Amino acid sequence: MTTTVHWDLAITALSSISHKDDDTSTTTALFRREPVIQPDGTEELVPIVSGNSFRGALRRTGEELLRDVLDYEGILSLPAAHTLRSGGALRKINGEPISGRRLERLRTLIPQIAVFGGNTTGTMVKGRLQVGKVVPKVRETAHILRNPGGAPLPGQFDLLGLERYSRFDDADSGDFPTPRAPDSSSGNQLMRYEIETLPAGTQFESWLRLTRGTDQEVAFFQDVLDTFAADGRIGGRQAIGHGLIKLESDRKVVAGPSPLDCDWRERVRDVRGEALDVLAGLT
Repeated sequence: MTTTVHWDLAITALSSISHKDDDTSTTTALFRREPVIQPDGTEELVPIVSGNSFRGALRRTGEELLRDVLDYEGILSLPAAHTLRSGGALRKINGEPISGRRLERLRTLIPQIAVFGGNTTGTMVKGRLQVGKVVPKVRETAHILRNPGGAPLPGQFDLLGLERYSRFDDADSGDFPTPRAPDSSSGNQLMRYEIETLPAGTQFESWLRLTRGTDQEVAFFQDVLDTFAADGRIGGRQAIGHGLIKLESDRKVVAGPSPLDCDWRERVRDVRGEALDVLAGLT
């Protein structure tokens, strides 16, 4: 039997959130925006974290959990690693695409692929997970929120701000390592740049749905979500402190029986040899 499980998510930014728009080509990185039709029929461009970005963060969490169980560090081919970590890429291959029983066995052995899918051996494997966009709770999104709350919401421009950074070239300082050859270019150049962000304390909502998953797949993804909730980050510029969040979830079964408790780690560990053989065939 399989089960469809839905999670409603309440997310709070613990540090400012950055999510650069792809069209940014200056030293000011604007926040990614999407058009939202307002109740009066007008259109507003609203800062929203894409579902693709959120899904990628969850996928990377899942890959790290699977890596610890299968212990495949230094064993996988590059295409297999890309399939697990980032979804892989469609490309021409020599050989037969994976399908039928081989595909079902791949899903059973590798819950990461069953849940998140991926492109491998000429086949696009559809994952069971659907991921919602991360929508800020602001006045411009109040009418599309599942749970807007009772308090008046701020406008997006009350929250959006610019964070300014600088990069200093200290080549002329005594602490700079001596280069192999002198450089005639001038040093000590100060570069300034700006990042548009939503501040710490901003409230968001999102959702997740695992469609017709097995007990093992539900257990695996619940572990992914719990791990991400304990130390999750969304958006960009995480290396300089952006993106830290607090995540709370409300889980409900919307189709099928309640999933049974399952130790996915033990199941996957028991078939490690076969799982590694399958991963070795991902090209």
